[in-house]
Amino acid sequence: MNMQLQIQQKIEQALNPEYLAVINESHMHNVPAGAESHFKVTVVSEQFNGKRLVARHQLMNQILAEELAGKIHALALHTLTPDEYMAKAGKVAESPLCMGGGK
Repeated sequence: MNMQLQIQQKIEQALNPEYLAVINESHMHNVPAGAESHFKVTVVSEQFNGKRLVARHQLMNQILAEELAGKIHALALHTLTPDEYMAKAGKVAESPLCMGGGK
């Protein structure tokens, strides 16, 4: 199973999100073609209600502990409640350009 699908399935099972986008951004970095090392994850879940940003990220790190201990070099997390997502009209920040010799 590819890493993108593995990440998606783990988050779906753990959080039952209202919205989930897992984007492989490895191609934006100085890594071999086909690499699965840099991901952007946007997840909208009721389970984030009442949690501060750090607690949300800690939860995501627990869910993806196996993946983070392996091939993943960078994981950009956008963890939102449904109300926060609606207030942002479904928009999250763009990922910055690679600073380490990106393409």
